Amino acid sequence: MTGAADFASGKGHRDENFPVASRLVRAELRPTILAFYRFARAADDVADNETAEPAHKLAQLDCLEAGLRGEADASPEGEVLRLALQRRGLTDRHALDLLEAFRRDVTKRRYADWAELMDYCRYSAAPVGRFVLDLHGESSALWPLNDALCTALQVINHLQDCAKDYRGLDRVYIPLDALAAHGLGVEALAAPQALPALRQTIAELAERTAALLEQSRPFADRIVDRRLALEVGVIQALAESLTRRLGQRDPLSQRVHHHPVEAAAVALRGALGVAMRRTGRLLGAKQPGLHGSRG
Repeated sequence: MTGAADFASGKGHRDENFPVASRLVRAELRPTILAFYRFARAADDVADNETAEPAHKLAQLDCLEAGLRGEADASPEGEVLRLALQRRGLTDRHALDLLEAFRRDVTKRRYADWAELMDYCRYSAAPVGRFVLDLHGESSALWPLNDALCTALQVINHLQDCAKDYRGLDRVYIPLDALAAHGLGVEALAAPQALPALRQTIAELAERTAALLEQSRPFADRIVDRRLALEVGVIQALAESLTRRLGQRDPLSQRVHHHPVEAAAVALRGALGVAMRRTGRLLGAKQPGLHGSRG
């Protein structure tokens, strides 16, 4: 293996659990989002490779960073993103934060507690949404709401894929203290079906994820860009639905992901909710004397 492309999983933006640069996003911004996604996907594929040595993975992540910083012939993914960011006058800080998370994926396989997992998500999840907000010219005051939603999405993915991550990569994102509280070790993730104690552990973590989603619920309504607001409303609705499923299903033996028709129905409900609230606020603003006195 000589470059990030040699680690490629074949996974693309349409294969993700949540929308990436969907048609809701303004067309002129989608190429920049896809450049960011392809950089992140390349780094993710490097970190998740099941056969490469850690030192080789870290060297490839360094090449991605070198390309992002402008070193010639270092990384095509990094170079493409660097140029895309320059055209939009955007910082590379969010991409660099992501690389920190992928380096941790190479070197760290266990998380002691929820706080340690949240620190990881600060680098693995929050930068994605922060980048999209910056690209749309939205205020950084929205970052706390963004971080809550993006972190919830990351934990949902961790819980859905907990068995696959353990079996394929010996990587466990479920906090060790959460497992220990139910008398479990990480080997419980190797079972064909989750033990009742593991189901309870996952359900409790789903509840903590639901609390993050409660924090992020106002997010879409505070975004200025209408199309981005609809996109965030879709993601919020999908995340809430998946979190409920994680409280009810066994990710070791049952499907948690939405089927396409289910996802479309949930997405439509999320988008319509945002659209109706925005319309209601607009109508209210246009009729300031509706509830006031006639003077």
